[in-house]
Amino acid sequence: MTIQQIYALALSLGIANDLRPKAQVMRYLARQKKKYEKLSPAEKKFFDTERLTNPYPDTCVHYDNGVKSVKRVMAGIDIDTAELALARTISDQSRKKPIDLVIAHHPVGKGLTGLDAVMDLQVDVLAQYGVPITIAEKILHKRIAEVSRGVDPVNHFKAVDAARLLNVNYICTHTIADNMVATFLKKKIEKDQPEYVGDVIASLMEIPEYQMAKKQGAGPRLFAGAEENRAGRVAVTEITGGTEGSPEIYERMAQAGVGTVIAMHQSEEHRKQAEKAHINVVIAGHMSSDSIGMNLFLDELEKRGVEIVPCSGLIRHSRVKKK
Repeated sequence: MTIQQIYALALSLGIANDLRPKAQVMRYLARQKKKYEKLSPAEKKFFDTERLTNPYPDTCVHYDNGVKSVKRVMAGIDIDTAELALARTISDQSRKKPIDLVIAHHPVGKGLTGLDAVMDLQVDVLAQYGVPITIAEKILHKRIAEVSRGVDPVNHFKAVDAARLLNVNYICTHTIADNMVATFLKKKIEKDQPEYVGDVIASLMEIPEYQMAKKQGAGPRLFAGAEENRAGRVAVTEITGGTEGSPEIYERMAQAGVGTVIAMHQSEEHRKQAEKAHINVVIAGHMSSDSIGMNLFLDELEKRGVEIVPCSGLIRHSRVKKK
């Protein structure tokens, strides 16, 4: 596979696993095209045309030196200069089996500058759980603006520049992998139908990545509520969509009938507001949940003959059946 083929596969898997219907994602892209067409020639010079075909700006190719066949990939949760230098060292020491591509989960470069752009996904998912979309939009857009301002002063292209100087191919797969774990967890919870909050945790603990994280001291845990509480309707609204949403949303979620939220991670302010709204919160785990999403994507590369070298906190568990 080439890097562009891997990128195209990532986008197709992200769309296929989006919690929104595919038609809704396509309508989003159509709106981006209309916006682009209305721009002046001067404004079009600065428009990232990849946004016309990629609904997840935090998933992108950072550096591609034109390698004809990717046979070995190093993949991790956070990739910075150190991991890129490690990839260069491994390649230099093992020229017959070089690292052809490094895949990060968390975005950098223009992927990080586009983080806020994927957060509208949360509005649509909240609407699926019964929160009026106009209310969800109003509350979330305030938080989206905060995220946009928050990433603004970051040195976005530090790692991207390192990849170019080291001649190490580099991509990030953020929301596409988060979509994959969100759909994976949603299907599991719908299958298991947990009655109590403790049953939600027990369901998560059947997943290998969470079992491994538990051994590391970072497994699924209760953040708000009690294991003896009835779970009610379980929502996976805090698994995908860029980053944490607004703490103001929990009252509206409770009114919509949500009883328990599964999240990757949560701030103390979010926890307090969820508790105030009488919503149980189960934290599945950040690195472990990211690992599930990455593993589901990496398995698709493994099926196509690509060797995976895990690094940087990736809890690698392959679901590919060995022949």
